[in-house]
Amino acid sequence: MGRQDGSGRQISADDVDDRSATVLHVDLDAFFVSVELLSHPEFVHLPVIVGHRGGRSVVTAANYIARRYGVNSAMPMALALRQCPNAIVLEPHMGLYRDYSSRVMSIFDDVTPLVERLGIDEAFLDVSGATNLFGSPAVIGELIRARVFAETRLVCSVGAASTKFVAKLASGLSKPNGMLVVPADDTIEFLHPLPVTALWGVGAATEQTLTRLGLKLIGDIAHTPLDVLKKTLGEASGSKLFELSWGRDPRSVTLEREEKSVGHEVTFEHDVTDIDRLRSELLRQCDLVAARLRRGNLVARRVSLKLRYTDFSTVTRSRTLAEPSNVGRRIYEEAVAAFDLLAATGIRVRLIGVRAEQLGTASGSVGLWDPDEDWRGAELAVDSVTERFGAGIVRPASFFKPRP
Repeated sequence: MGRQDGSGRQISADDVDDRSATVLHVDLDAFFVSVELLSHPEFVHLPVIVGHRGGRSVVTAANYIARRYGVNSAMPMALALRQCPNAIVLEPHMGLYRDYSSRVMSIFDDVTPLVERLGIDEAFLDVSGATNLFGSPAVIGELIRARVFAETRLVCSVGAASTKFVAKLASGLSKPNGMLVVPADDTIEFLHPLPVTALWGVGAATEQTLTRLGLKLIGDIAHTPLDVLKKTLGEASGSKLFELSWGRDPRSVTLEREEKSVGHEVTFEHDVTDIDRLRSELLRQCDLVAARLRRGNLVARRVSLKLRYTDFSTVTRSRTLAEPSNVGRRIYEEAVAAFDLLAATGIRVRLIGVRAEQLGTASGSVGLWDPDEDWRGAELAVDSVTERFGAGIVRPASFFKPRP
């Protein structure tokens, strides 16, 4: 799709009919790198990586030039420099990123009160009530892009559509520094030629399953009988992918809730190098985090992984859930996906932790489909057993290895 390096970029024509595209997804392009380049304009046309040069360090961010060499965030720095030996490496400054993020988000707030922040560098905006004041959605998108650049010298990409799912896809395809509008009537034409990996919830394992069925494009999923998808992927996942393949996404833009988090972490007595043991510990922690969320009637939108290595260097990686959840298996899927990007051979881990972030109340959080339905019942049953008999009575089978 060209999301990582800007190849295959798509932007809208000036005369696009945007009246139905009132949901905007605004994403700052290569945000960390772009902020650093404000202080180093001499490197703008060179491959640039943000991160520490230490032997165990990983890439925090890379600009589009570096991405064309195959450099991506969370990649070991040593590998990144082998792939792009002429890259400029700049140290990260998180306080600076938070400051610029705050300035950009205030621009969004000036346009509409309906701003749903997804992280430090992206947000959904519902501009349906702002068109009388500022103009059409496309005009508002360009106004935002112009203000962001004028006030911060940063660039952003905008996707505009009738749903959040399609708007986010559109912003990714318009990168870098573009805007793509998908009118409601053009949604199917836009979606169906895209690869199945563009759908939320399609990771490597699901992609392999779909490929075995001969389903490579979103249009292939749309024209597959729903019963076949449910049988192959499960009731919830099959229904969700089918609905998304037809552009159906019932979620509205919701206001940011008070920032809270729930987490667990452990410091090992001796550094751990066994990847399977680390994954097992992640599963244990995700189950604990999910149980705490359920007790508080909360769901999480984002999952954050924390690793501290033997030299005390620490990295964190966050992933946004397609749907807010309080199911341990769903939280674990995101946490282990982040972990697997960092789990290089020879890794020596001193501390590992998981945190659920961007919390909201569980009531009313499930939309047209419930992607966690397959696991929720089992985990609620475990909650009941735990409440009666204490923690640790029921544990996942993956915690136990067969005896030789």
